[in-house]
Amino acid sequence: MSEKYLAQPDLGFIDEITGLGGDTLKKCFQCATCSVACPIAPENSPFPRKEMIAASWGLKDRLLVSGDIWLCHQCGDCSDLCPRDAKPGDVLAAIRSAAITEYAQPKFLAKAVNDKSKLPFLLGVPALWFALLAWITMTAGDTMTNIFHSIGIEWSHSTGHDVIAHADFFSTWFVDLTFVPLATAVVIIFILSLRRFVVDMHNNAVAEGKTDKTVLNWVDYIKTLPRVLPAVLKHDKFNECETNRDRSTPHMMVLYSFIGLAVVTGIFFFVLYVFQIPGPYSQLNPVKWLANISGVALVIGSSLMIKNRLAKKDEQVTAYKDWYILGIVFALGVTGLLTEMARLAGAANFSYFIYYLHLIAIFNLFAFLPFSKMAHIVYRLAAMTYSEYGNRK
Repeated sequence: MSEKYLAQPDLGFIDEITGLGGDTLKKCFQCATCSVACPIAPENSPFPRKEMIAASWGLKDRLLVSGDIWLCHQCGDCSDLCPRDAKPGDVLAAIRSAAITEYAQPKFLAKAVNDKSKLPFLLGVPALWFALLAWITMTAGDTMTNIFHSIGIEWSHSTGHDVIAHADFFSTWFVDLTFVPLATAVVIIFILSLRRFVVDMHNNAVAEGKTDKTVLNWVDYIKTLPRVLPAVLKHDKFNECETNRDRSTPHMMVLYSFIGLAVVTGIFFFVLYVFQIPGPYSQLNPVKWLANISGVALVIGSSLMIKNRLAKKDEQVTAYKDWYILGIVFALGVTGLLTEMARLAGAANFSYFIYYLHLIAIFNLFAFLPFSKMAHIVYRLAAMTYSEYGNRK
């Protein structure tokens, strides 16, 4: 039996949801068509009607802790059939964005990612940082060599042959000493955020009668993850949709391209620092094949996602937060491929410049991963795992 709940409306939260793309919220007159139409809503306390009601009342404390906002895949079926054009899918997308801001620390970065006036800051900081690293690499090579030799490490990762090597423009040491600590910080932020989120999600599920587990067992929860991963990798939930089913293919292309590029990065990192074999590597190398295929898939997948958004701009709200991450992902793929093509064509300066832009795109993707829409990969996986763990039907 659900517990009694004292409503504490937050009018500022309503304004926040409106600003994040949920400006159709007040059109809802709670007819429940959306919950009936949703093909993936659980039978026990289905969404999104209850979320629309809670959002209309500004019940921030009830909404942001709910795993149901993450079980929604923004199929579009509910928005397509809504008689008032309240677009519940877009409202829940806005709520998810607010939830990311709520759980990620530090909050000023989460707010900056959703604020287009802060874009020059998000791009400018890494641009200045990598410009400094390029300047040091190209002008202080002898000094850095002496410093590294003093601790028994080789500074240069250049092959020494007459080839274009990006390590001659940005030291591989500088790149890795930037991104390895950055990746570590991102993982720590996610761990701290998810720990709080899963506890809140469990307490909400218990209070609303959405689970038969009264105590959260972390070991059993984590053991549930492998049962959920196949559905994520196959995009099963997307394929149950009608209105936006065409989004499944480009989403899968982007997902698998990132998996492929992560594998490539890990292999070449190991080859460089363990076997001491620097790049650039031969195009006949199978790992390079995977890198090139993944890069092409990333560009095509993100292009299709952008095309889909533009084609449905009257049916689906695309807020700044959506364009930001789509732009970063597309730029990441394009600059990566152009960098490689320019290097093979012998255009050294052009290749170095595009590589510089590529590093800025990588920085934006990973440094702000816990704060951008991209964080939905982690939160949705956590929510789907809890739904399975909690025996949600």
